Amino acid sequence: MNLIIQSLNIIPPALLKPLVGLTRAVAVEPITERAYRLRAAQPHDAVASYCREQQFDYGYVRPQQKITDFGLVVMDMDSTLINIECIDELADIANKRVQVAAITAAAMRGEIDFAESLRRRVALLEGLPESALQQVYEQRLQLNPGAEILLQRLQQLGIKTLLVSGGFVFFTERLQQRLKLDYTQANTLEIVNGKLTGRVLGEIFDAQSKADCLVHTCDQLGLLPEQVIVLGDGANDIKMMRQASISIAYHAKPIVLAQATYALNFVGLDGLLRLFGD
Repeated sequence: MNLIIQSLNIIPPALLKPLVGLTRAVAVEPITERAYRLRAAQPHDAVASYCREQQFDYGYVRPQQKITDFGLVVMDMDSTLINIECIDELADIANKRVQVAAITAAAMRGEIDFAESLRRRVALLEGLPESALQQVYEQRLQLNPGAEILLQRLQQLGIKTLLVSGGFVFFTERLQQRLKLDYTQANTLEIVNGKLTGRVLGEIFDAQSKADCLVHTCDQLGLLPEQVIVLGDGANDIKMMRQASISIAYHAKPIVLAQATYALNFVGLDGLLRLFGD
């Protein structure tokens, strides 16, 4: 296996020497000044703690594996593709942030069923003007670091993208147009007379819905699980992660870190590209 090491900062080669000793890697190759490949590295329990101390992200990757082996990248929206939880920001405008954020955090940790948590949170938004959605999109929503680099490269390589969210269509549709995403799916807020009613239209798009959407998209594209990468950060992403051969926990909750193939705790979303070369 090759061991890929990444950091937000320039990595002094001297900091790689302990990893070479631990893994008995036969060669060290620079990918960039912030990422290196240790060839023929053997797994060692001490690698995780050393990388955590140095704020390195790491992953063991098969030497022959490349990003072009994949045909679909699936990602969550809130706190994965973007830097916020949209519902928390809407709640902030409604002066309900503390109540909604507490429910959001519990749901992300897997302590509350997602569908129930969403109903409870959306109910707290009753009466909020529709204009608050645009306000959040324009004034508060930002892409997470590396998002545009990742998506542009995937598009260049012809790899399809699917954005699935327990959040809201208002945001996924705008991100789809802005970022040229191939597919999106999310929940629809009910709006009457220019105000949120506190309800979601139709069945709630939850963890199982995310997994089902991934499977359906794969069927449409004729892809196998080993041709799919999933990125997520919360408990609501775990079911869809299990449908893919590669899952990446992006700045994620412990429950997700425990089950993902790889973790990006420090670098941006474009760290995916350095894990798997072209």
